[in-house]
Amino acid sequence: MNQNLSMQNKKYESLKRWGYVLLGIIIMMCLGTVYSYSIFRLPIEKLFNIGATQSGMPYMTALACYAFFMFLTGRYLDKFNPRYIIIVGGFLVSLGWILSAYAPNIYILTITYGLISGAGVGIVYGVPMTVVARWFPEKKGLAVGMVLIGFGLSPLITAPLARFFVEQYGIMNTFQILGICFGIIIPILSLPFKYPSDSEILNLKSVKHVKNSLNDLNTLNMIKSISFKGLYINFFIGTTIGLMLIGLTSSVGIELIGLSPKKVALLMALFAVFNGIGRPAFGWLTDKLFSKNAMYMSYGLIISSAVLMLFANKGDVIIYSISFSVFWFNLGGWLAIAPTSTLALYGTKHYSQNYGVVFTAYGIGAITGVVTSGMLLDMHQNYRYVFYYVIALCLIGILMTSRLMEEK
Repeated sequence: MNQNLSMQNKKYESLKRWGYVLLGIIIMMCLGTVYSYSIFRLPIEKLFNIGATQSGMPYMTALACYAFFMFLTGRYLDKFNPRYIIIVGGFLVSLGWILSAYAPNIYILTITYGLISGAGVGIVYGVPMTVVARWFPEKKGLAVGMVLIGFGLSPLITAPLARFFVEQYGIMNTFQILGICFGIIIPILSLPFKYPSDSEILNLKSVKHVKNSLNDLNTLNMIKSISFKGLYINFFIGTTIGLMLIGLTSSVGIELIGLSPKKVALLMALFAVFNGIGRPAFGWLTDKLFSKNAMYMSYGLIISSAVLMLFANKGDVIIYSISFSVFWFNLGGWLAIAPTSTLALYGTKHYSQNYGVVFTAYGIGAITGVVTSGMLLDMHQNYRYVFYYVIALCLIGILMTSRLMEEK
């Protein structure tokens, strides 16, 4: 009888932890709406009569704040109940979107959408990953990768939905509608979240097979290592390219290829699928081929797609679809290469703080990519300069990978 009860407990705990994965995916889908910003970009330019550099400010600020507040929150995840952190962050996400509906200019929108909402995303982002990683001690990479799929796949749902709302109700009302939805969905889904107790961990299947890391490095020692410089620089380059091109997806489709806003929004659903697939795919590749080879593979794919876009003209929907599928796939890939490499190189003991430091490269990449691409477009009024810039960044990345990354 005791054996049957033990088996039932194991089965229950196993089902419960997969529930956290599902809830985490849905929460990440809400947070990942930031990747649908290109849907709002052209309407914002028309509404406020501004150029590409200024219209990118809210997106850039949101991504930078997201990275910065994830870094801050990572140091306190052990000290507070995870559901409370999600509720606080979810409130800020909702507040930022709702206040954006009343922004009179791009600068206020940068504060509401960028600073407030971006901070909320950063506060929430690390919590589902940390909770799920503790509930899956024997397969952290798989579980975390599955939760991250939600963030990448978000535009699959949110891009067409946002486009519909913009067309039906206008851009400002769309901010308000989505803000109210996030304010309801995120707090409700946060309620079941909790860390497993010692007894619950013991009930989990296959925990006895978990191996302790032999190469644990604390954050200070990680920063001193040569491999950290390589990982940080490459993550910065990979996210600079990915976030820049995601922010320009709608504009390139409409202005360079000549597609309708509705068709671009539908294609963004396809791109979102590739962004989601890129996370488990490159996580697996990083495990099997090592960080260095995964980075080379990503840069090769990006260069190939950028070269294709140099030949794209009006009506070249196939080139656009293939190239931007690859671009979105690789941004998802870098968001798997970085955490997987952090675990492989520096161990699990200090992972939360270590990856929090590594992830600041994402925020710097967001600022760099949006600002530099906006300046190129405002100066030359030609998207081809952006793709030349992407190729140059990839070549720098390949050089940094060969010089700084270790084969392990």
